[in-house]
Amino acid sequence: MASRCCSTAAATGHWATEAAVRRAESGAGSGAASQSHCVEKTLPPGDHTRRARDAPRRPTQLSVDKRLPGLSVFLPSHNEEGNVQRVVEGFLAVLPRFAGQFEVIVVDDGSRDRTGEIADRLAAANAHVIVVHHPLNRGYGAAVISGVRAATQPYVLLADGDGQFDPADIGLLAARVPEYDVVVGRRIHRADPLIRRINGAAWTTLVRILFGLSIHDIDCGFKLFKRDYLDRIELHAQGAMISTELMARIAGLGARITEVAVRHLPRVAGEQTGARLHVILRAFRELFRLYGELRAGRRGRG
Repeated sequence: MASRCCSTAAATGHWATEAAVRRAESGAGSGAASQSHCVEKTLPPGDHTRRARDAPRRPTQLSVDKRLPGLSVFLPSHNEEGNVQRVVEGFLAVLPRFAGQFEVIVVDDGSRDRTGEIADRLAAANAHVIVVHHPLNRGYGAAVISGVRAATQPYVLLADGDGQFDPADIGLLAARVPEYDVVVGRRIHRADPLIRRINGAAWTTLVRILFGLSIHDIDCGFKLFKRDYLDRIELHAQGAMISTELMARIAGLGARITEVAVRHLPRVAGEQTGARLHVILRAFRELFRLYGELRAGRRGRG
């Protein structure tokens, strides 16, 4: 695969120190962390997920015959110059364990810092790295859409570019394929400020009520998709509502969806933007627009 760098028009060291991983694990407490396996329950027809309740036990690698045939990892990134190289190199280090073919796509969403420059340098040095540039900041949803469009492999992993997910946890998601078409990460101990955790819980509750989804961490930025389902939907959300739109549309296609507990690491560089008022307001506008569209579609089919 030749090294590629493209615009949206064309495309329409180590991961973390052992100390950081130990800190994340030690924060799990004496309850969930005391059990290292995933406990699931069978849900009645119509429920789209199974709930993983306990701390994850990661497979270090998959046997050759169980590896994914091909995996595109895309990283929505905005002003992540302090993270992008570490995150990309972290994925490159572990992907051969879990996929026969792979690529890492950095979606630079109009960064004002050196994110795009660093990503281009990584792409020039490694043919597995691809960069998609947005000349202007268009929002998280637009970055996700560009990543989906740029992906070429049969499986696609959304992984936020902020470095808060451990690439090795790909093994937890990949282990549920091909039994499931979509495997959604669930942050067992979310390493975010309290206001973000409160907002996230309230948003997820609203989404579950409106769309009938059984996902417990709708905005977790670590999701594995069978690309066939991504190819069958058209996405519109430009902001934070994109995760809800992704899951609502794919669930509507009858995809088999499960949920798996994953680690969530503290952000070590850059700033979070999800709690800003304009981001929240745009998410609500797009949410009710999607709800109206899907509701009208159901009435039309009825």
